[in-house]
Amino acid sequence: MKILGIDTSSKFLCLGVYDQGRVYEYNLEVGRKLSSLLVKTIKRVLEILGWEAGDIDYFACGLGPGSFTGMRIGLATIKALAWSLNKSVVGISTLDILARNAKVNQGCVTTVVDAKRSLIYCCNYEVKNKRIKRKSPYMLLNEKELLAKIKKNSVILGDALVLYKDNILKETTGAAILDKDYWYPKAHNLIALALEKIREKKLNNAFEIKPIYLYPKECQIKSV
Repeated sequence: MKILGIDTSSKFLCLGVYDQGRVYEYNLEVGRKLSSLLVKTIKRVLEILGWEAGDIDYFACGLGPGSFTGMRIGLATIKALAWSLNKSVVGISTLDILARNAKVNQGCVTTVVDAKRSLIYCCNYEVKNKRIKRKSPYMLLNEKELLAKIKKNSVILGDALVLYKDNILKETTGAAILDKDYWYPKAHNLIALALEKIREKKLNNAFEIKPIYLYPKECQIKSV
């Protein structure tokens, strides 16, 4: 089985491939150059692996929440590939991908991503015996609301820590803040989650899959 997955919801292009038990990943900071680099990078990775696009059995894509433009570029690319090749797509929340960076055996994890406009994308998770489970909806909150949602002794990660780290430490008992190496999605976690969904047959076709938007409808346009 071969899988190609991407997440483009942050300043990084997170690209992973799975090939018969082996995982390869490529995490590149692209900033605002995503649109010019994404297809070129996918093509380069396939050439290195000696794959044709038709060799891929499943496509996976991070659905956000995150960069509005980045999500749309990434999802449009994956939808085009999946539709043209008649392959299934696995959609995964970017917050779920990010939460796996915590790598804890037990306890609570909170992901916090800067949503701009003094708002934060966040979600709470619980880890038992190294298995992580989402315990809240995907949320768009202001700082006060966020502080009320974080449980004591939580592990917290995400780029919103640039703005809110000090107050989180002040207001949350026992908070453990991970450093910036853990603040962005990693491709191996994307692939791991994609494999779980494929085994559970939680698949979509190219026309069904949609990004996760948390901003009110007046801040959105129709999804791709």
